[in-house]
Amino acid sequence: MKLYLPYSDSLTEYKRFLTREVKCGDIGIGGNNPIRLQSMTTTDTMDTKATVAQSIRMIEAGCELVRITAPSLNEAKNLEVIKKELVAAGYHTPLVADIHFTPNAAEHAARIIEKVRVNPGNYADKKKFEEIEYTDSAYEQELERIRQRFTPLVKICKEYGTAMRIGTNHGSLSDRILSRYGDTPLGMVESAMEFLRICEDLNYYNIVISMKASNTLVMVQAYRLLVQKMMETNRNYPLHLGVTEAGDGEDGRIKSAVGIGTLLEDGLGDTVRVSLTEDPEFEIPVAKALVERYSAEKLNRHETIEPLKTDNGKIQLSYNPYEYLRRESIAVLNIGGSNVPRVIADFSYRETINPATFFPVGYNYSVPLDKWNINDLACDYIYAGNNDVDFEIPGTLSIIYNSETWKAIEKPLRQYPLFCGEEFFKSEKTHPDLNFVAFTKEVLTKEFALKIKEVKNVVLIADSFNPHAMPELRRLFVSLAEFEIKLPVIIKRNFKDVSEQEFQLGASTEAGALFLDGLGDGLWLKQQNCTSPQVTNSTAFGILQATRTRISKTEYISCPSCGRTLFDLQETTAKIRERTDHLKGIKIGIMGCIVNGPGEMADADYGYVGVGVGKISLYKGKEVVKKNVPSDNAVNELIELIKENGDWVEKFSD
Repeated sequence: MKLYLPYSDSLTEYKRFLTREVKCGDIGIGGNNPIRLQSMTTTDTMDTKATVAQSIRMIEAGCELVRITAPSLNEAKNLEVIKKELVAAGYHTPLVADIHFTPNAAEHAARIIEKVRVNPGNYADKKKFEEIEYTDSAYEQELERIRQRFTPLVKICKEYGTAMRIGTNHGSLSDRILSRYGDTPLGMVESAMEFLRICEDLNYYNIVISMKASNTLVMVQAYRLLVQKMMETNRNYPLHLGVTEAGDGEDGRIKSAVGIGTLLEDGLGDTVRVSLTEDPEFEIPVAKALVERYSAEKLNRHETIEPLKTDNGKIQLSYNPYEYLRRESIAVLNIGGSNVPRVIADFSYRETINPATFFPVGYNYSVPLDKWNINDLACDYIYAGNNDVDFEIPGTLSIIYNSETWKAIEKPLRQYPLFCGEEFFKSEKTHPDLNFVAFTKEVLTKEFALKIKEVKNVVLIADSFNPHAMPELRRLFVSLAEFEIKLPVIIKRNFKDVSEQEFQLGASTEAGALFLDGLGDGLWLKQQNCTSPQVTNSTAFGILQATRTRISKTEYISCPSCGRTLFDLQETTAKIRERTDHLKGIKIGIMGCIVNGPGEMADADYGYVGVGVGKISLYKGKEVVKKNVPSDNAVNELIELIKENGDWVEKFSD
């Protein structure tokens, strides 16, 4: 147990971090205002008609701030035309100019629309991926150069009442920041603070800050560190939350919920953008569903959680919220220790179980061949409850029964009992190697803890029925550390009678937040009347993938498209996914332009980046290896590049 400076007003009671209010046109951000929803157009900014039409679709879907790219002065000038067209049509939603590399575009846009977003990594710098040794004097000279470059925009924003977002991106940190702070959350925070200090020196405070990354762990740690630094220095700027290049479909939604939801759980966040490789109006319902979890109506039903211990303004935790380290646990068979987190599929609700039951969770039984085919998303355990599994199961799979049913089994090969709390100690029969014991905060008494910590053949199932489940489960892990219990722990979450989207976002938020802090040796998602067993299973694996605790499939770092995009991102992503989705553990970045190129891909293994109309550059890591490849053949060239580097395997087909 160690003491840490806080990044939230409470980790056991939902309290939104109270920020200053920033005015963006007629809309207030932060303060006591609701969490705002925003998105970004994907049209060419010079195509006024298309941009206006798409903006209207976004607004009608619930978008409260419309961001539009302004890569040059021409696009910045056209923002005024777009704004007039929207006002004429009866829409007064604030517009935000997205700026990279072009101060003159920012300075023009700041005079005509409500907000500008600048990226401190490339507003005054050009990234060359050079490591430079700076003396303190040389570093100060660089900061003075930035001040000279940035000050005109600040003065314009101050004069015109324009809001600003200082938007740090993990993948586009300047060479200066990388040389001094490394590719770290601290570097992301300092990148924003350099620009923030200039604003404050000029008495300009109408500022929102963001710390976005495609890696959810880096993103969460950066935001936490930013808030901790703000609390320490009496700053309270609003936060814009987002996971960059989250991708599309289920993966994009899960990854966004893991990153954004983890922060919202602790009261952080004043605006939200879910970055999906889909039309922007489809981002808004996802963002809305994430935010609605923290409505007063829902939070008022939450039960009290025992507060964490504090000392001199610091909180006592069993994990470091600013640096990932997996919770230490003993290994019980294939759970805990250095094993990847395990996935439990729940079929206890079924009347009968047969081989076909296992198909949605990764096991396909071939009757003619009398064999099992197992895919990459095959669960590790199946909870059968009181059902009888009376057929031969695959060798990679184990069955969990309720304890009384398990006791009646004659040949318990890879079949294990589930006990509820004290029931384990009262039972005359237990498994010599592995027993599952479910517990809640009510079960985890001192008496129970003293007994269970002496047992070496138990895996705990952490459960909560508190509507605010994540902080209660987190508190359980802290309690386990206080009792010095090192048994493996499976995180169990329960959902009933909610939509498929609510299930996915809720599970990703609650379980994802815990895994990002190194808590948990497995995941059990129980759902009733929410979705299919296949979606439940893929959601569990998706959460582990998004938290990078268990890699089971190809990861696509795909930007959400904007007016800078030089090809059809959705179509191209689908083509690349179709050819490469069997390359387990490979990360492929798909970027619409050089702004979202090698930097924004951050830690991708391979990159596919638009550099001109019909032209693609291909990357290995952050190094361009094939330039100006015709787009008609670029996917084939990407496959060849993967093969050349020894990462290709042929796709298996039955």
